[in-house]
Amino acid sequence: MPEKFTEIRLLDNFYQTSSFYPMPVVLISTLNEDGSTNLGPYSLCFPYVVTGGKEHSMLLITRPDSNTALNITRSKVCSINFIPDRKKYLKNCVLLGFPGETSAQKMKNSIFTLLPSTRSGPAPDSLNKYPDIVGESEQVMECTWDDSHPLKPIPSSNGCHLVLVIHKIIMKNKWKDALFKGKGFPRLPVDFGFRDNIQFWFSRHSKPCSIKIPNSKSASIETVYYACTRFDPDIKWEKEACAKIVKVPNIFLKRVINGVVEAAKKEGVTMITPEFMDKVQDKRSAEKKNS
Repeated sequence: MPEKFTEIRLLDNFYQTSSFYPMPVVLISTLNEDGSTNLGPYSLCFPYVVTGGKEHSMLLITRPDSNTALNITRSKVCSINFIPDRKKYLKNCVLLGFPGETSAQKMKNSIFTLLPSTRSGPAPDSLNKYPDIVGESEQVMECTWDDSHPLKPIPSSNGCHLVLVIHKIIMKNKWKDALFKGKGFPRLPVDFGFRDNIQFWFSRHSKPCSIKIPNSKSASIETVYYACTRFDPDIKWEKEACAKIVKVPNIFLKRVINGVVEAAKKEGVTMITPEFMDKVQDKRSAEKKNS
């Protein structure tokens, strides 16, 4: 028999006071008024708009009077730096995370290497520059604040929400290769928050395990063939070609079919074959590697 549940009192900062909640550990780099870079450690930073639009974004929750919030709402730009799981980096994050100090006071304690942003073109701030990125990062998301979004900063004592549109994702070459081959992961830390008014708790990275999608969750070849052949009357499909996408979740199937049909029309192809499907897949893989 499973153990019984017991209710926990729901308190402020419930993610750490009333629960165990795994979170990322990132450094948000922003521009100070004098053009220098500020680093602020954060865990309340999550994917927000992930699909269905041209602009993909992250959601950052922060105090409205923090150096990070003040810098972002003034300059509109920032970078999200994903640092590796090394204890000396996490200790420095704890040191950089205490409120009440100026950016200059905090940055004296930073052990991280600052490198120029990889973004080009004019910046929205009057300084016309972008914040530096952290050289020790495994990957970096260079972002711009969406000040027109409904979740723009809410002045309060509890915090504000910033929608950060991702303009560029960069990562170390070895992780770019691992990403597209589907093998290998960077060692990224997990934060469980501040406990007992004494210490922060982090979980060390362990090797991720893979679990294949069971065949019972795959769409049948007949279902996929039906969807493909009725998508566009000018494009025909071989069943063997449809078999290439039976593992695609139903919610994404229409989008995948549309992409293949568009590619076929561009090349004047009227019959989708397994070979054409391989060609489309190879082309997209090459585009991702070069992006």
